[in-house]
Amino acid sequence: MTAKTPIEDPTRLLTELRAVVGEAHVLTEGEDMAGYLVDWTGRYRATALAVVRPGTTEDVAQIVRLCGAQGVAIVPQGGRTGLCGGGVPVAGQPSVVLSLTRMNAIRALDEAGRSVVAEAGVVLETLRNAALDKGLVFPLMFGAKGSCTIGGNLSTNAGGSNVIRYGTARELCIGIEAVLPDGSVIHALTGLRKDNTGYDLKDLLIGAEGTLGVITAAVFKLFPAPRARATAFLSAASLEAAITVLNRLQDYSGGGVEAFEYMPQPAVDVIRQVFPDIRAPLDAPAKTGILVEVASSRPSDAAEMEDGSIRLTSDVMALLADCLDEGLLLDVMVAQSEQQRRDLWHMRESILEAITKSGPANHMDISLPLNRIAPFVAEMDDHMAELGFQPLTVGHLGDGNLHYALAAAKGRDWDRLPHEQARNAILARLDQMNGSFSAEHGIGQSKLSLMAALKEPTQLAAMRAIKRALDPANIMNPGKQLPPG
Repeated sequence: MTAKTPIEDPTRLLTELRAVVGEAHVLTEGEDMAGYLVDWTGRYRATALAVVRPGTTEDVAQIVRLCGAQGVAIVPQGGRTGLCGGGVPVAGQPSVVLSLTRMNAIRALDEAGRSVVAEAGVVLETLRNAALDKGLVFPLMFGAKGSCTIGGNLSTNAGGSNVIRYGTARELCIGIEAVLPDGSVIHALTGLRKDNTGYDLKDLLIGAEGTLGVITAAVFKLFPAPRARATAFLSAASLEAAITVLNRLQDYSGGGVEAFEYMPQPAVDVIRQVFPDIRAPLDAPAKTGILVEVASSRPSDAAEMEDGSIRLTSDVMALLADCLDEGLLLDVMVAQSEQQRRDLWHMRESILEAITKSGPANHMDISLPLNRIAPFVAEMDDHMAELGFQPLTVGHLGDGNLHYALAAAKGRDWDRLPHEQARNAILARLDQMNGSFSAEHGIGQSKLSLMAALKEPTQLAAMRAIKRALDPANIMNPGKQLPPG
């Protein structure tokens, strides 16, 4: 796919853009644009003709048409929390960054229908709080919730901690509004749970990282807010034993497990080294640590027992006690207050920052079938240790997603370690076990070479055909997700 010829008249384009959104919302000075031209990791930096901040869907449509007329690329951008360089321009084509943060209205919240219409720039935590105010919950949940935006969540099909119960952003979305590369607008905010009237364009645009169009608003499912939660930190006898415990909890609760997070001892140690105020949840080290949360909206599960405990917590404790007796678990800490629950989640959500601050590391966002996780971790952890690395793994174990990070082992020089050998070994084993090299962080710029090497050629060909059909001039976020053909 070839872009149009270089821009003929940038001054005219900027004038036209200002006419659409106003002078204050077309940024062209280096200092004003700086924060928009680097991703969260600091690894990807770029230049742009301007940063444009639309306020409406019609603004977006006009901007897309104006840029398309001069062959200027459009790079949609949300809360700038991505880790793969998907929200910043690439070299080689004049670009405009389209920041959607001004489009931050919650247009409607239907309590009876349990759905909400939100614009792309709504911050995830804002949407969650709006639902909670009505006794409902929007369950998408991860550490960046206070700054990431709904448009970016959809663009990367974000996952997080609650996927095991509620699914990814794609599964939570039941309608979108979007601007296509020609400036036309898809209006599909009906919120229908059933609509078999042709291709599902919603699912095509979700996860496309802005390469097929700009999602400007969406309808999401809402769920009853839990009345009771039981949260615990477990020391499992092994990863195999942990998955057995997960299935028992699921069977008992009728699928009420909202999170089942793998936190082995090396990850906990790094968190405590960087944040010494965070306390270890157990007295003894947990080689296979698990943060688990079970939730229920049933009033009976929230009932207070004679001893003052909540029924759900009491029942979960009884089940975990049985697992202790059987040797599946070695130790258990059950949160006895909301503050203890928050402390456990604060520990979990501190891991990325802790690894980043503790020194250089290579991060991989992978997924595997549940029955392959234990052998993969055992084999790779041993092999990485032989190569001089310290694995710092955490993961959403309930849905098979591991954030497999490698730091230098104690006493080893990071710059002298065999990084390529380690990466290739992980990817080869992942491929043999039918895993994925990108579970929830997207492709962006960072994984283009992996897409070219590991994605099935027929799937790549189909993706390129879709891209050519919708964006023949390649102006929508070029250089992301699809490797060069």
